[in-house]
Amino acid sequence: MRRFCSLFLLLCLAGPLLVSAQPDTSRSLFYTTQTGPYNPSRTLTSNLLHTQLDLRFDWAKRQASGTATLRLIPHFYPQDSLVLDAKGFLIEQVALVDARLSKTGKPTSASLTYAYTDGRKLCIRLPRTYTRRDTFSIQIQYVAGLHSVRPDELPKAERVGGATSEDKGLYFINPDGKIINKPRQIWSQGETEANSAWFPTIDTPNEKMTQDIRLTVENRYRTVSNGRLVSSTKNADGTRTDRWVQTLPHAPYLAMVAVGEFAYVRDSLPPTPGRKGLEVSYYVDPAYAPVARAIFGRTPGMIRYFEQAFGVPFVWDKYSQIVVRDFVSGAMENTTATVHNEQVQMDDRQLIDDNSDAVIAHELAHHWFGDLVTCESWANLPLNEAFATYAEYLWFEHAQGRDEAEFHRQADLFQYLSEAETRQEPLIRYRFTSREDMFDSHSYQKGGLVLHLLRRVVGDEAFFASLKQYLTKNAFATAELADLREAFEDVTGQDLNWFFTQWFLSPGHAILSVKQTYLPGKLTLSVAQKQDSLGVGFVSAYRIPVLVDVWVQGQKTRYEIWLNQAQQTFTFPASQQPDLVLFDADQRVVGVVNHPKSQTELLFQYKNAEFYRARAEVMAGSPDDTDALKDPALVQTVLKALDDPFWQIRQLAVGRFANYAGPNLATVEQLVRLRATRDSKSAVRAEGLATLATFRNPANSPVFKAALQDSSYRVVAVALEHYLKGKPADASAVVEQFAKTTTNASVLAAVADYYSENADARQYDWFVSTLSSLKSSDRYGFLLAFGKYLLLSKESLQKQAVPTLETIARQDSSPYARFGAYQALGLLLDLPGMAKLRADIRAAEKDEQLRAIYKQMGE
Repeated sequence: MRRFCSLFLLLCLAGPLLVSAQPDTSRSLFYTTQTGPYNPSRTLTSNLLHTQLDLRFDWAKRQASGTATLRLIPHFYPQDSLVLDAKGFLIEQVALVDARLSKTGKPTSASLTYAYTDGRKLCIRLPRTYTRRDTFSIQIQYVAGLHSVRPDELPKAERVGGATSEDKGLYFINPDGKIINKPRQIWSQGETEANSAWFPTIDTPNEKMTQDIRLTVENRYRTVSNGRLVSSTKNADGTRTDRWVQTLPHAPYLAMVAVGEFAYVRDSLPPTPGRKGLEVSYYVDPAYAPVARAIFGRTPGMIRYFEQAFGVPFVWDKYSQIVVRDFVSGAMENTTATVHNEQVQMDDRQLIDDNSDAVIAHELAHHWFGDLVTCESWANLPLNEAFATYAEYLWFEHAQGRDEAEFHRQADLFQYLSEAETRQEPLIRYRFTSREDMFDSHSYQKGGLVLHLLRRVVGDEAFFASLKQYLTKNAFATAELADLREAFEDVTGQDLNWFFTQWFLSPGHAILSVKQTYLPGKLTLSVAQKQDSLGVGFVSAYRIPVLVDVWVQGQKTRYEIWLNQAQQTFTFPASQQPDLVLFDADQRVVGVVNHPKSQTELLFQYKNAEFYRARAEVMAGSPDDTDALKDPALVQTVLKALDDPFWQIRQLAVGRFANYAGPNLATVEQLVRLRATRDSKSAVRAEGLATLATFRNPANSPVFKAALQDSSYRVVAVALEHYLKGKPADASAVVEQFAKTTTNASVLAAVADYYSENADARQYDWFVSTLSSLKSSDRYGFLLAFGKYLLLSKESLQKQAVPTLETIARQDSSPYARFGAYQALGLLLDLPGMAKLRADIRAAEKDEQLRAIYKQMGE
């Protein structure tokens, strides 16, 4: 599963990410390690072999009714009863199904006694004792009138998690069709244990089943589920029954259904020696059918690459990706049928600025790590999520080059370090209060960073051979950390318990302080490990192989050293004072490295360092570095970086010139203008425009106006903002044109920002109608502008807006939107009762990341 958003990203929404600004995690007083009850893998008394479901849906009641037939076998010990997860059901009948046919040609059945007192566990008394050599089938009907699954009626407390914003299993979107321009849809979301809210099952990741799902819907709707569509039968009542069959086993939480008026776009993948030809398909809103291949079309290439990298073919029947409305997470890797949040849908112009390759690669990789081999308990979740996160890096490395991959990995590091400021956990942790706590930046981002370090420790060939061993040995089964360690040990012949203990089973990360001295002929590095060593389970001294690059007279020599003590000293031959010493040259260390350098060394580092982060460090500077650009040598280096092959370096270089007032300003301004108008990357053009604005030169107004025609929405939004700040004569006409014609959230936010400065009451209806038209995930910036508009408006308008903002702050599916509405309400604190209303919103918020934000804000 790809999480909806991160605490780190939410806190950074208001500004750019500085590559040199690492969160401070060196102060142990500011973080805690969670405790809680021990959470082992679930004890299995019976194994679920196969699930057959026959489902119908009642849109008006938001309910599903059906018949579930489950085939099971005792795990080891004889069983005379069966306990199933079944949340919020009204049960009509439970029966034992006899495979022998009756005179009517149908299987015979006999009613069974059952207890269902808590509305969560269905306890069935079997007619006899079954041994592990016996299979038996149970049929459960939950289909009589109002007697149906009622996920919408589950207690709210049961519907919230860390990975998803709700946990009710089955979702009806716009069921009465009253919301204009919003499709009617039904979709499910199972992880962690929510599928048992719409079909009875053994809802645990250490269970595996095959399945046969029959969905009866109105003819106008398409259905999607796991596996292959083997039949589609029109019924006499105007409905249609689609039958989806998956013959390979997977965990119950990976089962899914979706119903809606989707456009279906088919792609394909030719056969390989290890796999037959594969259907690759995309289900999107009809308006996005023309760009579906532009959104998802790199998927076949990803499949080919992951097959090669992991050494195991894609074994499943098909690979579909479905975009749904109001999804409760970022995306979900249901076997053969990944569900995406609507944010993945972009038009041609949006795709100029960004794409969803990271999340697409993440969910696809789960079809090896998570679907083929599944973590046996939620305590072992990083075996799913760390690999899927690292697969994003692998895809970027393969498709776009190492710089792009390293840029992505740096964001992962900062996201983890941000979370580590408040808590630090082992990756594999059996003690937690809620299984949803596992869906955090430890399991995802830190896990991916640790896998990259493991790759560097054992080498590429051994790393990928070990992945193949792990996947092959545990295919269609479950695994725990020991299985992964043993795969690496089998391949490498090494005892790697030390690595897995310190990085998977211990909290924290490395915090290294490096000091260098030079005496004739000898370079000395003193390395201190300063991470917390007092907390329970923390590592006092990590064992890490580190690369050190030393340049002397322009020539680089690379050394490998092993850290294994709290204080260590290393010496290297050097005929003269080194030009540069680059500690952790490939940035493999999971943590923070503090190694002071002079300005001269940093300039040399930009020109000679091999990896992106070392070059970016020079461009980013530091927040208190306001006078640095008075150094002519640094100015020349930053000017050179304007032509760097990697776009992010160019963007950093352009941004470094913001508010520049040093020598050769005209030349600098001309080169920034060149980037603002001609750079191939829209992010660099947008940065160039923002930097030009800081020069406050009226001569740049035509540049801003011309950029209003740019192909990139991002560029247009920045251009519009700064063009309007110049108060041109045609400002009102320009704003009105964009207000009427654009649907892009970034551009609309710029329009809203302009309107907010004038606080014209006549624009209120525009704010409200535009807000309702935006995707939930696109509302954040617009909500902030709306808040500024209301702040300057009359009290009557402020009061009129409060119910709209409160509804969004409490109920919107996107935490971005909820946070934005909460902030907008914070600008209206003069209204009576507003402080209490915001306190109520905070108290009712169930998303752990938002709760953490509110706490960190001191609210």
